[in-house]
Amino acid sequence: MNIIIAILIFSIIIVIHELGHFLLAKKNGIFVTEFSIGMGPRIITFVKTEKGYRPRFFLSQHDFDTTAEWKDTTKYSWKLLPIGGSCIMMGEDELVEDARAFSKKGVWARISVVLAGPIFNFVLAFLLAMFIIGIAGYDPATIVNVAKDSPADLAGIKVGDVITDFDGKHIDIGREADTYLQMNPLTKADVSVTYLRDGKKNKVELTPVLDKVYMLGFRYQGEATPATVSELYEDMPMVKAGIQVGDVIVKIDGTPIAGDKELSQYFQANPISDKPVAITYSRNGVENTIDVSPSLISEAYSIGTTINLAREKTNVLGVLKYSAVEVKYWIVTTIESLGQLIGGKVSKDEIAGPVGIVNIIGDTYQASRSEGLLTVLLNLAYISILLSANLGVMNLLPIPALDGGRLVFLLLEVFRGKPVDQTKEGLVHMIGLVALMILMVFVMFNDISRLFQ
Repeated sequence: MNIIIAILIFSIIIVIHELGHFLLAKKNGIFVTEFSIGMGPRIITFVKTEKGYRPRFFLSQHDFDTTAEWKDTTKYSWKLLPIGGSCIMMGEDELVEDARAFSKKGVWARISVVLAGPIFNFVLAFLLAMFIIGIAGYDPATIVNVAKDSPADLAGIKVGDVITDFDGKHIDIGREADTYLQMNPLTKADVSVTYLRDGKKNKVELTPVLDKVYMLGFRYQGEATPATVSELYEDMPMVKAGIQVGDVIVKIDGTPIAGDKELSQYFQANPISDKPVAITYSRNGVENTIDVSPSLISEAYSIGTTINLAREKTNVLGVLKYSAVEVKYWIVTTIESLGQLIGGKVSKDEIAGPVGIVNIIGDTYQASRSEGLLTVLLNLAYISILLSANLGVMNLLPIPALDGGRLVFLLLEVFRGKPVDQTKEGLVHMIGLVALMILMVFVMFNDISRLFQ
């Protein structure tokens, strides 16, 4: 089931991408020879006949190319391997003396066709974001905890203030601040924070202090009720205390915990320190209370604030606004992550290819299925936004064989006033495609290796 869901998500995202190319090609009078879902040999192809479109099974490339009655009609195929898709246009990679050929159209028409794929991915991400935010809401960048005598506390920042700018980075949602700090850890250098209180913006300069980070060593699902332990980290306090996966946390330090949301809110309001935590859990209907002493994980600079990551409902205009913010967040995060990768700040073990993504989708589905269909759909939509935005950004990179690589040649044509020799461009794209295939093999090998670790 996990693989089927992953294939369905991949297929929808890629088909939407190719549909963008297809619709703009048709609009600009470019002949599309074939629109296909999947890769490899054709299983079923719909071809135009005197009686309309009819299915043909297992067409060979020879039949595909030599049947006269199909010559001037678009064929629609479903191929064997359920990953990928294509929109093959006449004259896209070869010289064709036909007014309908891609290469015969104006440069701006060709640019619009190439751009349409990534843009359609961003549109899909926006529509999925509307679904999530319309139902679950967005995560305002509200301060939910200020440590006593911390730099933020001494500067007058209070619980309820909303962060709008962090050290020059504009902030719309809580995850933006959280991700920014993950990618740009604080140092002893001063940082500027702009926050909103009672409709008025305030700006302060803060000097971070070295803070100790403690952990109990467990995970919970995120939106579940009751709060169930979903994962335990080896050699961490919770394991040593005898907690097991499946135990339900019902109280923390005497505070009742109804579900994951209350658990998250408790830890936001009461950050883990070196003090023991009294955890009451239920196992097989029997409650037990134990004291768990957190472990020191790291020392890091901090300003003493905790920013909200929980969602809250908004109105119709808010849904539109924060759906756009959601798409922007994932586009920017993808670009910044690429920068971290190029800068050597991200290891190969943090990169996920198709196998790794299938595994992530499967884990998400299994973790949320007990919460009902709506929770499953929300979580899968969230992953789909990430993947769709990633595909859009990656395709815009100036890499041969990708849409961004084609855009480079088209922009060169705009500035030169004449196109680059198509044979030379085709060779560059072929080399780029081979390099991408080698990279894909490496990423898949890395994915599979992690499965056996």
